[in-house]
Amino acid sequence: VQLQASGGGLVQAGGSLRLSCKASGINFGINTMNWYRQAPGKEREMVATVTSRNIEDYVDSVKGRFTISRDNVKRTLYLQMDSLKPEDTAVYYCQTVFRGRNYWGQGTLVTVSS
Repeated sequence: VQLQASGGGLVQAGGSLRLSCKASGINFGINTMNWYRQAPGKEREMVATVTSRNIEDYVDSVKGRFTISRDNVKRTLYLQMDSLKPEDTAVYYCQTVFRGRNYWGQGTLVTVSS
């Protein structure tokens, strides 16, 4: 199983970024897929989740600004991040559970400057 995250970078406050996570080795279409983030000195937190039926949920701090989506044909998970704030600065990870095991992508750094 591999989860390959990409799309992070440096952006000014108010800007946008789109993260991608390419999955292999799992039955992508039936897996709930998640984005987590970990800011410096803080615990990792779930940011957004999308089920196999495209039911989405978000942590309150990103509601209305972030959108999670999936392309089952491309086996890719996305996170569209708009109206970014400095407090969104973190390493972002894609994650899923497959056959009872937890799998993480390698993380992609998002830095939002004020």
